[in-house]
Amino acid sequence: MNKLPQNVDISNKILKGTTTVGIKTKDGVVLAADRRASAGFYVAHKYVRKVLYIADNIGITTAGSVADLQYIYNILRNLYHYNLITGVRPISVKALSTYLATVLSTSKYFPYLVQILIGGVDDKPRLYNLDYLGDFTEEDYTATGSGSVEAIGVIEDGYRPDLTLDEAAELAKRAIFSSLKRDPYTGTGVIVAKITKTGHQEQEFYLNKKYS
Repeated sequence: MNKLPQNVDISNKILKGTTTVGIKTKDGVVLAADRRASAGFYVAHKYVRKVLYIADNIGITTAGSVADLQYIYNILRNLYHYNLITGVRPISVKALSTYLATVLSTSKYFPYLVQILIGGVDDKPRLYNLDYLGDFTEEDYTATGSGSVEAIGVIEDGYRPDLTLDEAAELAKRAIFSSLKRDPYTGTGVIVAKITKTGHQEQEFYLNKKYS
């Protein structure tokens, strides 16, 4: 049985800074994240993109090791576009999530240090939460990262199964803003993406500025 070397302490290596949010509605999925990259107590970058797109109708939020996230993002994009190029039907959101869960699970003894939300619309809106050990769950709403405690309280207070996509986007923005005010690892601003079957729309918001 494979075991970690005795001198490896994963708990000290997992990066917990950032706040990401996902909310599923009947019309689509909202993904949102702050823009601060932290290295310990140091603000490494103020304008990092943590909402990325596998396709026009599928997005992910990223938290964790930047190198690991870049590698995994490229895997998912390549897998999606390989299916298109070879004439296979477009891969579903669930299939992408299942594949990634397998990759993360098989590498659990030397893990990719990531926390990922995958959301999109194929036959219907779908939202999945994956941790670095390969555990994945389908969610109606969720929050990850160091600011998730503040964010999830706002979401649970305002969530309804019949939320419109615009209402869910506003709720996600408020949830991240609550983390910006209280969590030192969450900062700068918020990217909010509304994803439907036909594509995605994205806006940026800042506490002290009005950008869109």
